Amino acid sequence: MPHDHPDHPHSLLPPDPALRIKALETILTRKGLVDPAALDAIIDTYENRIGPRNGAHVVARAWRDPAFKAALLEDATAVVSDLGYYGRQGEHMVAVENTDKVHNIVVCTLCSCYPWPLLGIPPGWYKSDAYRARVVREPRAVLSDFGVTLPPDVAVRVWDSTAEVRYLVIPQRPPGTDGMDEAALMDLVTRDSMIGTGLAVAP
Repeated sequence: MPHDHPDHPHSLLPPDPALRIKALETILTRKGLVDPAALDAIIDTYENRIGPRNGAHVVARAWRDPAFKAALLEDATAVVSDLGYYGRQGEHMVAVENTDKVHNIVVCTLCSCYPWPLLGIPPGWYKSDAYRARVVREPRAVLSDFGVTLPPDVAVRVWDSTAEVRYLVIPQRPPGTDGMDEAALMDLVTRDSMIGTGLAVAP
């Protein structure tokens, strides 16, 4: 029989995951076990530094340096590790390139395997049952939901990320960016474009 007790905070947590996280944070903060500022710093690091900016750096360099891109497509694990982007959830990386003929999109059909060192914290939709089930069956419909409509002659290739292999999509470089430096190009690379559910931003 369920029971509530002040020494058992798990029994007081709401059923919604987001609310449970907030409740746990509140409880731990009140007990002096965590510092909210430190938590914010960790989240900021994963979302903005360890996160998509790392992947954007890799993509921007690949756009500017054909030799780098060739090496990345040959052995992404070694290349991103040389840049310092390695660790848990990023041990075995494969890079796939979008072209005029092929558009790549990544999913983890079993759980939520995701290249944290390159893309940061996975978005909620990536972990959802709806995305994981639909993108394999009807990838064009899912892309349309994200606002991406591809010409009919462009093939859509779905890559299933696993605990053994994680994928980085190299989106197509937008036209009109030939004179841009690496830092400016990085600003055009979105997280979704490196998953395949989006495109790089036009300047």
